[in-house]
Amino acid sequence: MARIALGVSYDGSPWQGWQTQPHGQTVQDTLESAVGKFLTVPVQTICAGRTDTGVHGLGQVVHLDTEIERSEQSWVRGVNAHLPGSISIQWAQLVSHDFHARFSATERTYTYIILNTPVRQPLWQGRAGWVFQSLNIDSMVQAAQALLGEHDFSSFRSSQCQAKSPVRTMHALSLVQKGDLIYVTLRANAFLHHMVRNILGALIQIGQGREPVSYIEHLLDVCDRTQGAPTFSPDGLYLTSVKYPGFDFPVVSNSFLT
Repeated sequence: MARIALGVSYDGSPWQGWQTQPHGQTVQDTLESAVGKFLTVPVQTICAGRTDTGVHGLGQVVHLDTEIERSEQSWVRGVNAHLPGSISIQWAQLVSHDFHARFSATERTYTYIILNTPVRQPLWQGRAGWVFQSLNIDSMVQAAQALLGEHDFSSFRSSQCQAKSPVRTMHALSLVQKGDLIYVTLRANAFLHHMVRNILGALIQIGQGREPVSYIEHLLDVCDRTQGAPTFSPDGLYLTSVKYPGFDFPVVSNSFLT
């Protein structure tokens, strides 16, 4: 059996999240169907991170095991021939059996794009989270610093989160404003269910002046999701990269986001 790693990009708008569902309208179901047609046998995949409905992937990584030999270029072209326009294999690489798309990953990076305009812009529909109130970016940047390091992120996890521990380590978090767009980039060892969207919800409350800069510190202290901000829209959330020490995978450009 050979183990193949695939880099997958997708527009999450048409899909009901990553994880397989009985209705089949997910990225995983569609990908596995395409791989099955390419190999002519059923195949199961494991991914680096299960994204929610409407969340996009630039640097998603999956692995699968197969007895069928194909060249790396054949994997890319062959599987893409069976995929819709919203999903695409970016690269394929033969890996050792000690590689695991989920458990071998040591870092994940997400980028969230906020469109901050008084009137919604249809061209950004499904691509950015829209906020019509003016945001104080300086307050948001100041508040975000409290999230760096190892914390109990219970106030930012979904009630449906299945993670055994709410403790995560945030390695970096930046907010950069370019015109009407605010780019929020978060890099951590792992993320809880809805963690990024709940962090965005809290930062936006601060940016709108509805909560003080100390609001983030308060939420980290109380470890209580009921005191947190509403979960923000999935539209502007992108899984941009996953880090695997010891494995040299191609870097998928995310320059079009900026």
